[in-house]
Amino acid sequence: MSGSMAQAFAHNFLGHSPRWYKASLLAFLIFNPLVLWTAGPVAAGWLLVAEFIFTLAMALKCYPLMPGGLLMVEALLLRMTTPEALYDELQHNFPVILLLMFMVAGIYFMKDLLLLLFSRLLLGVRSKVLLGLMFCFLSAFLSAFLDALTVTAVIISAAVGFYSVYHRVASGNDPRQDSEFSDDHNLPILHHEDLEQFRSFLRSLLMHGAVGTALGGVCTLVGEPQNLLIGHEMGWHFAEFFQKVAPVSLPVLMAGLLTCVLLEKLRWFGYGTLLPDNVRAVLANYAAQDNAERTTRQRAALLVQGVAALILIAGLAFHIAEVGLIGLMVIVLITAFTGITEEHRIGNAFKDAMPFTALLVVFFAVVAVIHDQQLFTPLIQWVLTLPADQQPGMLFIANGVLSAISDNVFVATIYITEVKQAFISGHMSREHFETLAIAINTGTNLPSVATPNGQAAFLFLLTSAIAPLIRLSYGRMVWMALPYTVVMGVLGWYAVSYWL
Repeated sequence: MSGSMAQAFAHNFLGHSPRWYKASLLAFLIFNPLVLWTAGPVAAGWLLVAEFIFTLAMALKCYPLMPGGLLMVEALLLRMTTPEALYDELQHNFPVILLLMFMVAGIYFMKDLLLLLFSRLLLGVRSKVLLGLMFCFLSAFLSAFLDALTVTAVIISAAVGFYSVYHRVASGNDPRQDSEFSDDHNLPILHHEDLEQFRSFLRSLLMHGAVGTALGGVCTLVGEPQNLLIGHEMGWHFAEFFQKVAPVSLPVLMAGLLTCVLLEKLRWFGYGTLLPDNVRAVLANYAAQDNAERTTRQRAALLVQGVAALILIAGLAFHIAEVGLIGLMVIVLITAFTGITEEHRIGNAFKDAMPFTALLVVFFAVVAVIHDQQLFTPLIQWVLTLPADQQPGMLFIANGVLSAISDNVFVATIYITEVKQAFISGHMSREHFETLAIAINTGTNLPSVATPNGQAAFLFLLTSAIAPLIRLSYGRMVWMALPYTVVMGVLGWYAVSYWL
């Protein structure tokens, strides 16, 4: 009996994850206290960060919430951080949590309109190079004024729509009826090759879009949360912020778009895959049938979604309220005027966002450990001891490296606080202070595309419903982002060092 009970516990622990994965996590949980007691809190803190990155990298083996959550519970028990510090971190980032809770659900209720618009774009533009460039540019443009997570939610919603339509049709199901589309068992072998090609096609578009959010987000005061933070500390308004960072942000934007074109033309790093003819035919037939059979009531619903989208864009552009509250307003408007009144239909909209929201809380616990153990402080202090002409470039590199493994808002907060303190103490001029502020802003935004840890939009994409469907793993994201990381990182560093 005891043997069978032990086997049951072993089987239940992290469910269907591979045995080596379960053993690795148990080893982490055993070694962490030993490292803390023998090597000290700093070594244990860095080990914990590495372990959490491992759980993200293995997201397709096990959703990171459970293993990452166990690591963070242990960190709290070992007093590497405190519940109070975690709560303070959550309070500081409450707007991001609010955004995920409501904005992603708001986008869900616009899925019919998004599928219509994106299907016309997808079927109307035959050139994959032009299509990739449009995804990258539109994501960059929108992210300069809207939140990157909102833009990512839009392209994820469209991609899930396309994938589900093709998969259901290829499996012999009605594409308009809810049915399982994550299982390939019912898919005829004839369609497997097309499906693999379609997955590669969607991966490339989603990666172009995700990188675009970073390219555009760095440009304006409202593009990223850390931009607002740095702009507030410096006293810069919208136009002044754009002008200050333009010597870095605009050349990098142009280089990023050129990289997009080259990757599609050269078909390197997993890009360049074309939309299969069979898939195009299925999507075109679906779109034509959808247009022909669309009822007056469905047209009215699309009109409501369109008006809600315009209200959303205006609300975000003019910042009439926190982004999450605008998302809640969108939910209320669309559901009220399209007849969605059943609780279970509304509940479906929150299924994608809530697991990631919970994971983000775990991520902020990692940030609390980094903060409490002052893991980044020695690097900051070292950079500020360098000659003044070397500081901007090194600050850009240091921000980029740390933002790739941590929260870039947290990194920006730590750096701008330290640098402002040095300025107030009279250790630098106002002009040099502004140069370092630009280096911090661009450093946290540009090289951080290297990993999903560095960009919330990348992390959201990695842990979204679309990632396992199109086989988008942590390693594949890092590989596909690599050319962008090199171009944006090197050019950003050069611009910060020599053009400011």
